[in-house]
Amino acid sequence: MKLTYFGHSAFQIETNGTTLLFDPFITGNPHTQGIVTAAQLRPDVILLTHAHGDHWGDALEIARRTNALLVANFEITQYAQKHGHRNVHPMNTGGSWQFPWGRVTQTYARHSSSFPDGTYGGNPNGYILELEGKVIYDLGDTCPFAEMAWYGEDYAIDVALMPVGDLFTMGTEGAVRAAKMLKPKLIIPIHYNTFPPIQIDIEQCRQRLEQEGFTMRVLKPGESLVI
Repeated sequence: MKLTYFGHSAFQIETNGTTLLFDPFITGNPHTQGIVTAAQLRPDVILLTHAHGDHWGDALEIARRTNALLVANFEITQYAQKHGHRNVHPMNTGGSWQFPWGRVTQTYARHSSSFPDGTYGGNPNGYILELEGKVIYDLGDTCPFAEMAWYGEDYAIDVALMPVGDLFTMGTEGAVRAAKMLKPKLIIPIHYNTFPPIQIDIEQCRQRLEQEGFTMRVLKPGESLVI
């Protein structure tokens, strides 16, 4: 299984012959310039955590072009259908589904959600994925919340993709608190250094988490990791 990071919160996972694409903010993302274009991506499945423009991004264009299955909350899938893409799989917070390529549980995320045109985007979410005997948790945009302790008890999380940019999500200290509840084997930071308001010292963040006994792997845009 291979995970490739595209910058901000966009990444893809290649597993069981299937390509999963998450929060494909490609066009307008300064981290993807010279790395990848939306036209180059050919996912089988697109998973969206919420409807903000820096996560919804190129989802509709990619979905229309590839006919990828779009997985998201009910409101986002309804919006996609209204705008011409009917291959969708709605979920809602706490629900799970066994796909041919793996099991997905949609989690809570403490944030907000609306489309760039102002349409309500439903409750923001994260995803716990059980793939090839591994557990990967994409937290989405969030701060720490108490139910993370349940996730840490119920799942042996191998990789947590964790927002650390502060201001709009948790920052370093929030990531420490979340990690203590989730107990992941590896943390990959996301949602940081894309724009000036979420600029942080990522090395300082990594060192702080290491002080608490956690391992963080900082991926450069375009870099891949075999899990």
